[in-house]
Amino acid sequence: MRTKMVAGNWKMNKNLQEGVALAKELKEIVKAPKCEVVIGTPFIHLATVAELLKGSPIKVAAENCADKEKGAFTGEVSAEMVKSTGAEYCILGHSERRAYYHEDYAILKEKVLLALANGLKPIFCIGEVKEEREAGRQNEVVKAQLEGSVFNLSAEEFCNITLAYEPVWAIGTGLTATPAQAQEMHAYIRSLLAEKYGKEVAEDTTILYGGSCNEKNAAELFANPDVDGGLIGGASLVAEKFKAIIDAR
Repeated sequence: MRTKMVAGNWKMNKNLQEGVALAKELKEIVKAPKCEVVIGTPFIHLATVAELLKGSPIKVAAENCADKEKGAFTGEVSAEMVKSTGAEYCILGHSERRAYYHEDYAILKEKVLLALANGLKPIFCIGEVKEEREAGRQNEVVKAQLEGSVFNLSAEEFCNITLAYEPVWAIGTGLTATPAQAQEMHAYIRSLLAEKYGKEVAEDTTILYGGSCNEKNAAELFANPDVDGGLIGGASLVAEKFKAIIDAR
């Protein structure tokens, strides 16, 4: 059985004190979840929050890592540094990183390799923008993103990857892919994995939905057979809302 998961992505929100307070609140209310629970925090939170959540069922993710191992790269944070904080996961390929910081297939390929080499589990994001969806190119776009950055991995390496499908037109817009649209894309992604790595790897890969998933629509989205959970943005910043989404899984 593949892992069911609800992962939060705080993005550039919450100062350190606010982030610690939210992590403490989550620790209090998330006691025996039926799925893997992960929170993705800004770099400055990682070590403190990872230590705080030790012994709890909540795991910690970085929201990014550098595409270089170490050296004169002022302001960058390496995968080794992330791992040293106690984080277990690393969110890579998020549409905001692709759009605002021009992370292309080659850069993301390096980030994935470095994350894996340092014992981190990537949550790798893929998805199309509104114009690509309207042109009917969403499958082509998602396939190219997978081929460009993760299909170089062996089947054994790929088993450490969680995928997150995020229709970019639904992130922070209030728009959400319908449950049917989400299932259609997740099933397509799984078919690509089966072609590349075989049915067993495809069936074992966790594929999350991200894109205005919240406490009101989570249960309906998660009811789809190929939707294994969610990568949650805004709703992960409020403990009770995030807990409701976890409970929906």
